[in-house]
Amino acid sequence: MAKTDLTKSLLSRYDKLESQRQNWETHWQEVADYMQPRKADITKTRARGDKRNERIFDSSPIQAVELLAASLHGMLTNPATPWFTLRFKEENVENEDEAKIWLESATEAMYTAFNRSNFQQEIFELYHDLITFGTAAMFIEEDDEDLIKFSTRHINEVFIAENDKGRIDTIFRRFKISARAAMQKFGDATSMDIKGIFKKDPYQEVEILHAVYPRSDFNPKKKDKANMPFESVYLEYKNANELSISGFKEFPFVVPRYLKASNEIYGRSPAMTALPDVKMLNEMSKTTIKAAQKQVDPPLLVPDDGFLLPVRTVPGGLNFYRSGTRDRIEPLNIGANNPLGLNMEEQRRDAIRAVFYVNQLMMQQGPQMTATEVIQRNEEKMRLLGPVLGRLQSELLKPLIDRVFAILLRNNMLPQAPEFLSGKDIEIEYVSPLAKAQKSSELQSIMRAIEILGSLANVAPVFDYVNFDNLVKHLAEIVGMPQKLLKSQNQVNAERQEQAAQAEQQQQMAQMQQVAQAAGDVAPLAKALPDEARAVANAEVE
Repeated sequence: MAKTDLTKSLLSRYDKLESQRQNWETHWQEVADYMQPRKADITKTRARGDKRNERIFDSSPIQAVELLAASLHGMLTNPATPWFTLRFKEENVENEDEAKIWLESATEAMYTAFNRSNFQQEIFELYHDLITFGTAAMFIEEDDEDLIKFSTRHINEVFIAENDKGRIDTIFRRFKISARAAMQKFGDATSMDIKGIFKKDPYQEVEILHAVYPRSDFNPKKKDKANMPFESVYLEYKNANELSISGFKEFPFVVPRYLKASNEIYGRSPAMTALPDVKMLNEMSKTTIKAAQKQVDPPLLVPDDGFLLPVRTVPGGLNFYRSGTRDRIEPLNIGANNPLGLNMEEQRRDAIRAVFYVNQLMMQQGPQMTATEVIQRNEEKMRLLGPVLGRLQSELLKPLIDRVFAILLRNNMLPQAPEFLSGKDIEIEYVSPLAKAQKSSELQSIMRAIEILGSLANVAPVFDYVNFDNLVKHLAEIVGMPQKLLKSQNQVNAERQEQAAQAEQQQQMAQMQQVAQAAGDVAPLAKALPDEARAVANAEVE
């Protein structure tokens, strides 16, 4: 099949990206062999279901990877707790009660979409790839059945490129699917090669190349599928047959990197940092096992004469020697020092645990620890992962939420926004346990300031400088208190007005009672006054 200009260009770009990635592949393979054997398919080709841990003599590194992946999942995208919320950039709009109600409704709709999809299992796989390879890729596509479908792709499939701002905006994915799946997805667009394979063996795999990149001739005035900001092309890799040409309004992949050097495209991982210690620990464990075997079942010293029969070392075995001689079988002292080897192994394990934050993540409550100390230690534990949060926010969480929000908006799955919110920019606020830990220092500073002001309140009206309404709102925001648990500002103002009116009414009633009481005291005096006046007048006449 003749190649078009488009297919020639895409294959040329793919070849360049493939050559740029070759240096990483051996590194990924070695890391996966020791710490993620189920994904050790980069430079090696193994049969599905084959054993993959035959080179591993100590599983501590694998456990460390699992622990860090589970911790990131629990602290960033925990399904049991809120981990993001929406808000408007303009502060005056944010304070509107109607805007808050709509934001909460939109946020709940997004959580519903996440929970109904396969997001949780796929994001967990992404964390594994991120910790092991330093780079992970998730495909977010619209689905007719589930609305949103998430798919974490193996690093072996992914070839990426950055734009001038250091952001991933181009991805080539070379993957295998069965001929049956290719026919279901692309139909008559498939070549005769795939159709022939499908008739012969529907489950035989074929290679597909998927390219997603910014469209150079994008025209925002046109709104057809062939004119979107990002172009999407599916090709048959073997013969370059065009299967599908479409596009995306947003970049459909999220490609986070754990750590990244300024002159590199692919990320680096804690597994790469720990690899020397992991390899050393593996060799130490192998040696220690051999030493233990030799001590338990040592080599034997056998005289070179008088022993014609084979040496029996099984339990109850009998070996005969001449009576009265020293010609006997003795164990060979190999001089093994198992405690030394075990101590050296533990040193390597400690170094590996430090790389994966095992000691911090496994921190438990001590017998003499107060509840406050437990909270402080947990916050400190999470702050240790704070540097990772910045990159994951920009390369994982933000594009992930933006993509899901746009899909729900296009499918009318979000509540109708009030007219005054039209054109207002929305931003994301992260309220995950890890994000809250980053704000804990601010909370402690505020509480300390309140304590200081409280001690000065007896000598000066210092609380006159504090806006308590804003203080309550800010504290609720820091600790992640849901907005629906707080009264709206209009409701608070109405209740305050009602309380003020009731107080004023009570004051007026009290004043009226005082006037009535005073009038009752003056009345007898007013009656007696004329009689006294007459008595005085009569006395003067006399």
